[in-house]
Amino acid sequence: MDRFFGLNKTKSPMKGLALLCTVENNIQQAIIESILNGAEIPFLIKERGSGSAVKIIAGFSMFGTDFYVSEERFEEASELVTGIFDERDESENENSDDGDEEK
Repeated sequence: MDRFFGLNKTKSPMKGLALLCTVENNIQQAIIESILNGAEIPFLIKERGSGSAVKIIAGFSMFGTDFYVSEERFEEASELVTGIFDERDESENENSDDGDEEK
């Protein structure tokens, strides 16, 4: 993230909320929303920087989207979403390594 404009710093928009995660695109956002809705965990979405205006014009934000949940439900929500994108990336890398072996 951009240190010059302060996009790497997050602060809770309201007292009692904790930053759950930051997503980089609309697909990741939809996945997190679906998981949290399925678990009936209320959340708040906040675009970084001028992301809201950019998203309206371009359809996506290059600054990232922060998900906030209540501090009381943070651990539960964190268990649901932690590592879901990392695990997918690792499995893709493992599969691509298998095809590179010489036979």
